[in-house]
Amino acid sequence: MARTRRSDRQLRATVPIIIVTLIMVVFGVRLFDLQVVSASAINTEADGRRGVTASIWASRGPIVDAHGATLANSVDRFDITMAPVNMSNYRYLDPDTNKYVEVTVDEAIAKLATITNQDAGALRAAINEVLAADPESNFAYIARMVTLEQYQQIRAMRIPWVYPQPHPMRTYPGGSVGGNLIGFTGSDGVPLAGLELKYDSCLAGVTGEEMYERSADGVPIPGSVVTVTEPKEGATLRLTIDADTQWRTQQIIAEQVIAMGARYGTITVVEAKTGNIVAAAEYPTVDPNSPASVDAGDRGARTFTAPFEPGSILKPITAASLYDAGAVSPTETILVPDHWQNDDATFGDDTPHEPLTMNMNGVLTESSNVGIAMFGERMSAEQRREYLLKFGLAEPTAVEFVGEEPGIVRPADEWDSQTNYTTMFGQGLTTTAAQMVGAFQAVANDGSRLPLRLVTGCENQDGTVVEAPGGAPVQAVSATAADLTLEGMEATAREGWLANEVAVAGYRVGIKTGTAEIVNPDTGLYEKGSYYTSLVGVAPIDDPQYVVLATMANPVTITGSGSTAAAWQQAMAYVLTANQVAPSPQPWPELTVLH
Repeated sequence: MARTRRSDRQLRATVPIIIVTLIMVVFGVRLFDLQVVSASAINTEADGRRGVTASIWASRGPIVDAHGATLANSVDRFDITMAPVNMSNYRYLDPDTNKYVEVTVDEAIAKLATITNQDAGALRAAINEVLAADPESNFAYIARMVTLEQYQQIRAMRIPWVYPQPHPMRTYPGGSVGGNLIGFTGSDGVPLAGLELKYDSCLAGVTGEEMYERSADGVPIPGSVVTVTEPKEGATLRLTIDADTQWRTQQIIAEQVIAMGARYGTITVVEAKTGNIVAAAEYPTVDPNSPASVDAGDRGARTFTAPFEPGSILKPITAASLYDAGAVSPTETILVPDHWQNDDATFGDDTPHEPLTMNMNGVLTESSNVGIAMFGERMSAEQRREYLLKFGLAEPTAVEFVGEEPGIVRPADEWDSQTNYTTMFGQGLTTTAAQMVGAFQAVANDGSRLPLRLVTGCENQDGTVVEAPGGAPVQAVSATAADLTLEGMEATAREGWLANEVAVAGYRVGIKTGTAEIVNPDTGLYEKGSYYTSLVGVAPIDDPQYVVLATMANPVTITGSGSTAAAWQQAMAYVLTANQVAPSPQPWPELTVLH
């Protein structure tokens, strides 16, 4: 009996030990499976469900005109993505009926296709392709860059395996207004041209970062989202451009380029006392909303990137240089023939004439090549070149536009006899429209050439402004030399052959026309009958406020500088009246013009 009781006690003691041992073995096996056998698979699954890192998009900053009008901005767009591996029927609580609604995969895809303007069959086939390539795929695009309205409709469907991702898109409210200057971005938001590209460091936002834990179906677990880095919105780029003037001058040059049958044309408007570019209009030009709709050559800013031989619009610059050097007096006269031949150089005036007695005003009014050469040879070639450099030729403007060309003014010791003379009337060298309007800004501003400005600065979100770099003023010529040059330009406007076409009622204006043959880039020779025409002017002469330059390449209807007269007159008239510039006081002074 005692032995039986002892056996029972031993059995009762042994059973728990066996049970505990079995439990420990089970846990040990499971632990071994978790830590060794299944570790890789579990880690992979955990990585897919927890600790997900995502980007927080930051909007690109706006580009605004001188008065704050928006020329470029960012709008909300969304990429709609999904996890194909989680695709299944689902149900959601309808807030209107407070009942659960069952939705099949096919129904969801059909509605998604309708919202995103796709074919439902094609969308399902694309998803099936992703799954065929990777049955465990956790990512596929349904649509890219959908609108806020489309995003809201998709969000209302409450599909657990669909994930909208913000993707701001660039938009240009004014269309082509300033498009040649503003530039554009690619569909991925990368800047590709113009100010968008040059000032990307100002405009680009800084993407933020967030982390969250994701459930088995790929949905972020509520309360698990943590912002690691706050996004930083892009700054505002402020321009000197006036959107209204830019729009109007673009309309003017478009009309005149078409009327003249020209290849392209430009109108540039600059404030005489600041160097600010008020408008830099071109035609053809680009709408940044759809840059691919125009030829590649029309997507940039020829104002800065297309050098040309300026022709006779350079004559006032030569005159200003001569006045400044004391090489000519406004009262002296010379006898000017219609043809010149000297030192292996030969050239003539546009129209044959008997020898004429001319002063400098007369030379400019008649646009006499021979007259400006006779006056100009009083200075050495090196002196004349130095003045050209003072006026800003042969170097990019302070704007430093993307792809800006410096033009060519070769060293004086490389000039042959012909070039020695032709550089006085705008041949044998090249400039851009921006350089030429900058040179005449100096003439209009008492001889002081100010750095051209297209951008005033970059305004941060906190209101601080980083001003755009500029440069120091250059005293190209004296104030007296500049005033005498303006007098010659006014004489040209009053008594020249385009006097009626360029007059602006109530204002004293000064102009100079230019026509130069275009050099064939393949042969290096001038193309007969192919011209680059221009007309530059200042107003009001009594208190210069604006410089306007109009140019055309290869006009056909009128091949000479008269092709630009209407464009210039309309642009200058608009600028003066739109900015409420006071008319010139009466009476206007008498001018001495001998020609």
